[in-house]
Amino acid sequence: MPIIVQKFGGTSVATQEKRDQVAKKVKNVLDQGYQVVVVVSAMGRLGEPYATDTLIKLARGIVNQIGPRELDLLMSCGEIISTVIMVQTLEKHGIKATAFTGGQAGIITEHDFNNARIKEIKPTAILKCLEEGRVAVVAGFQGVTADGEITTLGRGGSDTTGAALGVALKAEVVEIYTDVDGVMTADPRLVPQAKPLEVMTYQELCEMAHLGAKVVHPRAVEIAMEGRIPLKIKSTFSDGEGTLITDGTPIGKIEIRKDRVVTGIAHLAEMALVKIHSETDMNESGKVLQVFEEMAAAKISVDMIQVAPFQISFIITQQLADKATTVLKNLKLQAEIETGFAKVAIVGSGMRGVPGVMAKMVRGLRRLNISIYHSTDSHTNISCLVKQTEMVKALQALHEEFELA
Repeated sequence: MPIIVQKFGGTSVATQEKRDQVAKKVKNVLDQGYQVVVVVSAMGRLGEPYATDTLIKLARGIVNQIGPRELDLLMSCGEIISTVIMVQTLEKHGIKATAFTGGQAGIITEHDFNNARIKEIKPTAILKCLEEGRVAVVAGFQGVTADGEITTLGRGGSDTTGAALGVALKAEVVEIYTDVDGVMTADPRLVPQAKPLEVMTYQELCEMAHLGAKVVHPRAVEIAMEGRIPLKIKSTFSDGEGTLITDGTPIGKIEIRKDRVVTGIAHLAEMALVKIHSETDMNESGKVLQVFEEMAAAKISVDMIQVAPFQISFIITQQLADKATTVLKNLKLQAEIETGFAKVAIVGSGMRGVPGVMAKMVRGLRRLNISIYHSTDSHTNISCLVKQTEMVKALQALHEEFELA
């Protein structure tokens, strides 16, 4: 029998009413003749009793520092509680189910606490559960090392669990359920005209996730793309079809439109622009290498990088501005760091090799007198840095300019 993996986030399992909705989604797929693996996140958010952040706050209320090994033990608890409660909910609806921790599901990770990568999955226990006619409910966000240490997979880890299990089990599709109706053309809270997309490529969704769209973690998209397993982003609380994520080849009656230049718009707020000036060639002096080595050593991620002999510029998150200032002072470099920026980006696989896309983007921003302070591009996105105060106007202008409504 074909397998479908369904991943449900914390908001989808936060209350009994919502968990009953999850059970209906599971039953619907079972009734279609599929075997089902359910992946769950911890229930709710900070302040709710079983949320991961609540558990961390409890421990830090005793001693603020938590060792990485103990932190992973603690952070794994929320998902484990969620699996058991989800099994009980499914049983209430007449669906036989078994709960699994990440380790029991055969998820083997590297020995890297708090941000482990999956090395392999041995799904023997999951397959046995499915063969017995039961639903396997797996704790997301966690795994186990070869020597039995519990690890967690970092931010967005439950999405990663769902995608990795989908690949390991050769699932027909991995359904990622959220509280929205799919991937939107822009953040609907900022662009009211935004609409759900029917279909996207893996690369487009990965770009949008890296650029701030929080609907799915980019690592999950990368895993699904590597395994060529389709993703569907759907809502737990509606019956919409959601957004299908594929490699662009036809699936059923759906095919990626080749003439669509821009698929969606993403943004990152609260950024800082760093400009480093020199009267001597920084390539010859070795300063270019020093800058990026010291930024890496300070764990400062840099983006929108531009390097020239006498100037280096890039952006960082605003909260790291003071740390970056210290690093550059130690290198005795002349630097300006200005906060109060936002990165806005257009994303689309169809823009590769198409002339005039940047002109159209500039025209859309210029129409509202929005200045561009920095820009970068790739085959699938063009990003512009604008003032934070003009971010919402910029998103709305670009959405209108590229006729995404």
